[in-house]
Amino acid sequence: MIKRALSIALLITADILTIFIVLQAAIFSRKNIMPHFGSFPEFPPIDFTFFWWIFPVWIFFITYEGLYAKRFSFWDEVKMLWKTVFFSTLATFAILYLSKTGEQVSRTVLVLTGIIAIPVVPVIRTNVKKLLIYSGLQNSKVLILGAGETGRLIYNALRRDRNLGMNVVGFLDDDPRKIGGNIDGIKIHPGVDRAQKYIGRCGIESIVIAMPGCEKKKIVSLVNQLQHKARNIILIPDLFGITVLGTDLQHFFQDQAIGLEVKNNLARPLNIFIKKIFDLITSSVLLILLAIPMLIIAAVIKATSPGPAIFSQIRIGRHNRPFKCYKFRTMYKDAEERLSYLLENDIEARNEWEHHWKLSNDPRVTKIGSFLRQTSLDELPQIFNVLKGDMSLVGPRPVTKQEIDEYYKDQAELCFGVPPGVTGLWQVSGRSNTAYDYRITLDSWYVRNWNLWLDIVILFKTVSVVIKKEGAV
Repeated sequence: MIKRALSIALLITADILTIFIVLQAAIFSRKNIMPHFGSFPEFPPIDFTFFWWIFPVWIFFITYEGLYAKRFSFWDEVKMLWKTVFFSTLATFAILYLSKTGEQVSRTVLVLTGIIAIPVVPVIRTNVKKLLIYSGLQNSKVLILGAGETGRLIYNALRRDRNLGMNVVGFLDDDPRKIGGNIDGIKIHPGVDRAQKYIGRCGIESIVIAMPGCEKKKIVSLVNQLQHKARNIILIPDLFGITVLGTDLQHFFQDQAIGLEVKNNLARPLNIFIKKIFDLITSSVLLILLAIPMLIIAAVIKATSPGPAIFSQIRIGRHNRPFKCYKFRTMYKDAEERLSYLLENDIEARNEWEHHWKLSNDPRVTKIGSFLRQTSLDELPQIFNVLKGDMSLVGPRPVTKQEIDEYYKDQAELCFGVPPGVTGLWQVSGRSNTAYDYRITLDSWYVRNWNLWLDIVILFKTVSVVIKKEGAV
């Protein structure tokens, strides 16, 4: 309890310091930078203490969003922090309006505070949390009931997202074949019913019940038995593959039942409109920022091998409509002849092509083309496809008719009910290291789980993957 209180106190202190840094940066920008870009009235001789009332407003919204009480995955935490920035900025303007003191306060400073906070607040807070987790103040001991495939899956998920600060310290299972073994060095202990003893003895805060095949009566008994012993109980139901993002829990109190309300987000015209507007605005900004680099790339391609700088291929878009998909040329003019020769004479290359639809050592690719593929810069011209409406910034992979007929089959209607994307879950999940069936699984998962925040997360992850060249060919 002391450790938890100290952790919260340190987080609050870090948040106050972050707000102070952001506010100081906004005041500095207003006084010393903004006047160079326009006509602004002289800034009054005040400092950050004039804005003291901003601090409790921001801390209120951080607390209200549960950022001191709950554990969030990294991207969920960033989402909640951005939400906090938005509502805090909105609240400060509302306070000015209601108190009729708008003329006494620099509204430019308040706007700049919100803008600067968008990148600064998540960066500082997530790194502070890393330090707290590393020091042990933000760690939570987790016990997983069930050492089967589901238990392993949850263990890997918790280990992957360090921002949760949930450390698995043991497994419990009733299967004698598993007892005494280990998963990544973490021992599997006997007796699921003995979980209650481990909670007090080992300081367990969270229990994960990962036994989807267990009979309902035993699961209910375990939950009721452990609910008031552990801080949190996470129940993993046998519902793998269904939509998870945007799924709401419905309560039927009188019958002591719950239901999952699964929504089809991309069936709603408003969501389709939002996604379209997001694509147009973001791709327009990207085109302005990347126009000169794209011209340089085009010039280098023309100078190093004969042929056009940009080429197009027929791909299948939304509702089975073909379109021309643009890319920077990365291959020689006789690419198809080179491929046919290789596949006829190299069994390993033929197997790789049939499995991945790509080659790790492709004889068709030019030297500059290899670099463009490794960095995914060859796909930059697809910004024009987005502006034309043929593609989206994020979506399923653009594929050929042959790929749809041979691989997608009954998943094609779902995956291509939306425009294909310049990037997507495949690109941020290993890319060429993933088998084709898994790519299709990722595409269908994206369509079933779409929301705007998912698109934003995938775009950020794409930048990281491209920089690290993960799964590139």
